[in-house]
Amino acid sequence: MSRLCLGTVNFGGRVSEEDGHRLMDRALEHGLNFLDTADMYGWRVHKGYTEESIGRWFAADPANRDRTVLATKVGNPMTDAPNDSGLSARHIVASCEASLRRLKTDRIDLYQLHHVDRTAPWDEIWQALDLLVSQGKVLYVGSSNFAGWHVSMAQEAAARRHFLGLVSEQCAYSLVSRLVELELIPAAEAYGMAVLPWSPLHGGLLAGVLEKLRDGTAVKSAQGRAVPALKEHFDRIEEYEQLCRDLGEPPARVGLAWVLSRPGVTAPVIGPRSDAQLDDAVAALSLRLPDEVLSRLDALFPGPPAAAPEAWITG
Repeated sequence: MSRLCLGTVNFGGRVSEEDGHRLMDRALEHGLNFLDTADMYGWRVHKGYTEESIGRWFAADPANRDRTVLATKVGNPMTDAPNDSGLSARHIVASCEASLRRLKTDRIDLYQLHHVDRTAPWDEIWQALDLLVSQGKVLYVGSSNFAGWHVSMAQEAAARRHFLGLVSEQCAYSLVSRLVELELIPAAEAYGMAVLPWSPLHGGLLAGVLEKLRDGTAVKSAQGRAVPALKEHFDRIEEYEQLCRDLGEPPARVGLAWVLSRPGVTAPVIGPRSDAQLDDAVAALSLRLPDEVLSRLDALFPGPPAAAPEAWITG
């Protein structure tokens, strides 16, 4: 599996189908074979659109399916119907079948639980996933947006069923958002799980937002989660961008290189909207930040003083 994962949350609405297909082709050319989507992505057009678009890409060149490690997700509402959301056995099985049809494939390599469902017992969740794995429709199961104790509950319930359990956790993780260092990443490491950070540039906040705003070229960083975060962290972002200028490296490349350098991280999920953004992300794979730069970044965007429970004492 490649050290970067091509995320498709922008496919449909922000990235046209033609451009999305070209980005997936280019990712494979770079050796990025890990592709992440979700059943509800493409909601700007209609939920399921992104999986449909990826399915058309596979259909156009069936060899792409075997070249790709395919991940999708289940759990977020697809409609307002009472059984069309969450992690009930019914919804998991029905959603998997629907994703397979949209993606035009016979299997999902990594089927991720998009959010914890506090109303669904773990025995029910694992029963449904065990069925899908035994049928060959799902190869591995992962989680997304879980707390550390949710991971522990899931893994212990899976162990009681002699089931492999979760192999990965996809979580928000960036220089600006480091709370997962407290318990989630230590839990994932303890259970031998991959950590797949999403939004490693915090919605564009760490991608040179101030320069882009001055130039009038800000797109993603001028909306969504980056807007309130910029107000909160303006002085830090200003200093961060100056640090990047001193290094002679683009801010997006530095922010991604930092995430790649973190213990426990397997593959950050990137969401490029252009070839240039994809190429810049790939360049981060070869950027090794010196210890003094890592120290400056830690001072600028401090994380927890330690993992839990030591953090409760030292904090």
